[in-house]
Amino acid sequence: MVQVNNTILAISIALNILFASALFSFINREETPVPEIVFFERLDDNLVEFDREDTVRIATFNIRTFGVTKMGKPEVVTELVEIFDRYDMVSVQEIKDINQEVPYRFLDELRNGSSNEWEMLLSERSGQQEDDIGGQEQYAVYYRESVVQPLNESKLHNDSMLDEYYREPFLTEFSVLTKNGEASNLSFLMISIHTSPGVTVNELHSLSNLTMEMPESEKLVILGDMNADCNYASLNELDELAIRNSNFTWVVPDDADTTFSSTRCAYDRIILDEQISTHYTGWWGIDRNMSSSNVSDHFPVWVEFLRPSYALN
Repeated sequence: MVQVNNTILAISIALNILFASALFSFINREETPVPEIVFFERLDDNLVEFDREDTVRIATFNIRTFGVTKMGKPEVVTELVEIFDRYDMVSVQEIKDINQEVPYRFLDELRNGSSNEWEMLLSERSGQQEDDIGGQEQYAVYYRESVVQPLNESKLHNDSMLDEYYREPFLTEFSVLTKNGEASNLSFLMISIHTSPGVTVNELHSLSNLTMEMPESEKLVILGDMNADCNYASLNELDELAIRNSNFTWVVPDDADTTFSSTRCAYDRIILDEQISTHYTGWWGIDRNMSSSNVSDHFPVWVEFLRPSYALN
């Protein structure tokens, strides 16, 4: 029995040494080669859990065919409000209401059922080129004004010259507030996109090129229904993207399942550039707390950042 215990102790010590060595190598990245593609897996046991008020939690959510019919289902709207209540910001894709009333009606529901702090940035109807009009829809970013504040004017990416997107990306810039509601030095540019399944890879290459055109000072959060998996984009095709390198963190790994269906596809993604990655807490998730596909055929996917403690001087 003593010999068995000694053996177990020796194995335990060896494993701890191996773990410490791996951790040291991770921390001292400058001394080891950086992998071409960087994924952070969510290992709950090894992460510090911050108080909720110390973080900003951002979700991307394709609410399938979010229009008048869905808004006319009280049980669906109530559940959507409950889902949004778990976040500080939600980037929404696939708003389909030619009268553009649904986004405002839902904002009223949020204020009544969640908090009157909710505000919204709404894009123009995307698909502005003549050959893209058949796929028009809107983006909206709902946000709590006590957590973030918009900077500059939100806009659809100007695609009039190259016509690279079926639905132009929506560009919104935000400043994160301290938990005392003061302006901080943390701001980021959020690029929301819903790619077209038939030309996903081409649009993702264009998205990569768009990020390269941004000023180096910008902190980038790229998110949305990218259709970046399964029949629309192979792993080899994804690996050829300019944003699949060590300067970007793909929060949602390739083997994730973000769909409410029998398929297993990581369509919905969140990508961080290296500047905003330093604020990433390591916590992310696929929000599977959804009753049925009547709400959507996609799950919300979220990421968490640490809010600054000090106000902007």
